Amino acid sequence: MVDRADINSVLMQMRAMKTEVQSASSEMMQGMPSDMGGIKPAERTGFGEILKNAVDGVNETQAEAKKMAVAYEKGDPMVDLPQVMIAAEKASVSFQAMTQVRNRLVTAYEDIMKMPI
Repeated sequence: MVDRADINSVLMQMRAMKTEVQSASSEMMQGMPSDMGGIKPAERTGFGEILKNAVDGVNETQAEAKKMAVAYEKGDPMVDLPQVMIAAEKASVSFQAMTQVRNRLVTAYEDIMKMPI
């Protein structure tokens, strides 16, 4: 029965995480905090705008990493090496992800262009 109790606690933790993720994603989609009374319908966003926002986010991440690296190089006591390394790695990962998305989009476009009419 000990295994059963462990399974139940794991299931409860998974359900709690699922609820947190769902509430966070619904807040993001609505553009307003959940403690506000009214529910605003989600606005439609075009693909181009979504892609532009993603590219802008990657650019901001890279700019922040560069800013932290420069501050560390200048000897700013508020910035330590682990922070700089984490920011640089986040920028690298986000850039790699954006590159993969771009590659997939180019491949999809090429596939569509090769389709017979």
